[in-house]
Amino acid sequence: PMKLDMSNLAWENSGAGFGVTSPSQLPPLTVWGVALCISGTVIAMENAIVVTTILATPSLRAPVFLLLASLGLADLLAGVTLILHFLFLFCVEPSDWSELLISGLLVTSLTASLCSLMGVALDRYLSLSHALTYGSGQSRRRAAGLLLLVWLGACVIGAVPAMGWHCLEEPQSCSVARPLTRTYLSLLCGGFLLVVMVTLQLYAGICQVARRHAHAIATQRHFLPANQPYASKHGNGRGFSRLILVLSVFVGCWMPFSLWGLLGDASSPPLYTYATLMPAAGSSLLNPLLYSLRNKDIRRVLWSSKLPIISVRQKQHT
Repeated sequence: PMKLDMSNLAWENSGAGFGVTSPSQLPPLTVWGVALCISGTVIAMENAIVVTTILATPSLRAPVFLLLASLGLADLLAGVTLILHFLFLFCVEPSDWSELLISGLLVTSLTASLCSLMGVALDRYLSLSHALTYGSGQSRRRAAGLLLLVWLGACVIGAVPAMGWHCLEEPQSCSVARPLTRTYLSLLCGGFLLVVMVTLQLYAGICQVARRHAHAIATQRHFLPANQPYASKHGNGRGFSRLILVLSVFVGCWMPFSLWGLLGDASSPPLYTYATLMPAAGSSLLNPLLYSLRNKDIRRVLWSSKLPIISVRQKQHT
């Protein structure tokens, strides 16, 4: 997570709160630190698999795969940032530049990840509402251009603290996440909330289009009268239950820190910031499972990569 003045703070051995240590001494390794390093490693590894699979497969070039690659790259960056945070916290004496580096990388990764999630929702909406035209070469170029703008914007937003908009010299202006100022974090979290609302609106539109299409198909095939709801005749519950799961995880991961960044200040307990920021970072762990690895085309590529080994073994037995 973002540096919360970690040069002066460390988890107490009891794990009940924060204890003050000398700025010249490294804090002792704790269970929290080990969990931080392990989670960052797992996040980086699973998202590296997703990104490598998509980029190395020529057939995975539709807009949705470009968006999933962007999401995986953003979450990969988040995992690497957690590892760097562990190293700077427990292996290298903290400094101002390390705080700015970690906060900038984390802001960049979270911004790109959240915008990529909104892009995935937009892709699903357009693929339903414009099924005949969406997915063409022009759509892929537009998606690539949009992702380029997303990453440029995320990098600029993440670089703002290092460019001078920080609170290292004015501690009274700090937010709940040092070295970010309260004004900067409020604008950032306000933007996060806006993206969350737009994404939820897109998923609401997906539900409406999906129900309308399913009802029209069922009516044309004379499965039920035109005035009878399709959902009552055929259980679309599985698809919508998955959608509810995705939305629940999405809101649960991003809403707490977005609200806390607007409401808290430098005097707020750092433990609350960790409690709200960890779900946002934890979304990088869940995103590959909820989005990329659930895609049948990606699963097929991952499965087919094992086929040569299987065929070699079969030849040896024969």
